[in-house]
Amino acid sequence: MSLFQIDTGREWRGGQRQSFLLARELKKQGYPFIFVVQPESPLHQKAAEEKFPVLPLLIKSEVHLGSAFRLSREMKRRGCVLAHFHDAHAVSVGGWAAGRAGVPLRIISRRVDFPLKKNFFSRNKYTKNVDAIIAISEGVKDVLVKGGISPAVIEVIPSGIDFSPFDEVKSKDFLRREFGFGPDDYLVGIVAALEDHKGHRYLIEAARILKQRTPAIKFVIVGKGSLDMELDRQAHDLNVDDLVFFLGFRDDVPRLLASLDLFVLSSHLEGLGSSIMDAMASRLPVVATQVGGIPEVVVNLETGLLVPPRSPEALAEAIFRLYKDKGLARQMGDRGYEIVHEKFSAEAMARRIIEVYERIATRKGVKLRG
Repeated sequence: MSLFQIDTGREWRGGQRQSFLLARELKKQGYPFIFVVQPESPLHQKAAEEKFPVLPLLIKSEVHLGSAFRLSREMKRRGCVLAHFHDAHAVSVGGWAAGRAGVPLRIISRRVDFPLKKNFFSRNKYTKNVDAIIAISEGVKDVLVKGGISPAVIEVIPSGIDFSPFDEVKSKDFLRREFGFGPDDYLVGIVAALEDHKGHRYLIEAARILKQRTPAIKFVIVGKGSLDMELDRQAHDLNVDDLVFFLGFRDDVPRLLASLDLFVLSSHLEGLGSSIMDAMASRLPVVATQVGGIPEVVVNLETGLLVPPRSPEALAEAIFRLYKDKGLARQMGDRGYEIVHEKFSAEAMARRIIEVYERIATRKGVKLRG
């Protein structure tokens, strides 16, 4: 028998990290699982390094029939009793394969608060033979319910993080040394894919507003995506390219976060905001938008400041407030550190998901381990 974990992500983002941490706990507890990943992806590499049982499978789209047939054969051959789909392509391709292979237990993770599409295909894949949908926040659950999903099938389990990479960082001046920032520069950072829903354009607008008040506030943007060139051009056109620094994708995020003074997330759509938890684990105060599951992580006026989405003026005002009041910023960072350790550990997240597996398996008379 085996439990299939299917994640088709091609990059290393919050979703891939969550499926990786879950796989680590499954291995620790002795569950027989198979990790289905995109070949040569960062997730494939990290899974191989951890010596997880890996099935590299190229899945190009939500209707990749060749991959679906192969996955179905592997499910039958390896006696798959549970399939967990960690992203949209996995839900479509993996759901079809699981149906063809007669897999008795099927779980979906939903990490984004995008509204569900209204067509039959989208609704069907989230309702037909699905035993549980794991939403990473109450905000995501609300979107699912509004999309016609029964609340009875939804389990809210927040994302978790591994704190060890953040605890291991010793130096807090890496960015200052690498870019030559001065001792009076105030470093504001964001770690997010350069995609529209992350709202970088509003943050760059906020940089223009803040430049009129002080040149000391610098913006460090970590991530890559479809808006790379557009955002770079926007920074140039607004004459803030001396304040905004694009670092692209980085695999040393804990070291970068340790160098910042403030973390910001400017999304107008967001499932939970796992990068915020990373920032809190680095004792950073947070300025973020009041959307999706973010208010479930950021306690306004306690661990950070929440502002309306799509409002450069509100972003600028909140950033400037913490720039001016460094004592308040430090208090918020310390409180965020406490909260994230209390509520959002990787172990707690993984164990709660495994509890869902076992509860459903018991109800349906399926054994997950020999």
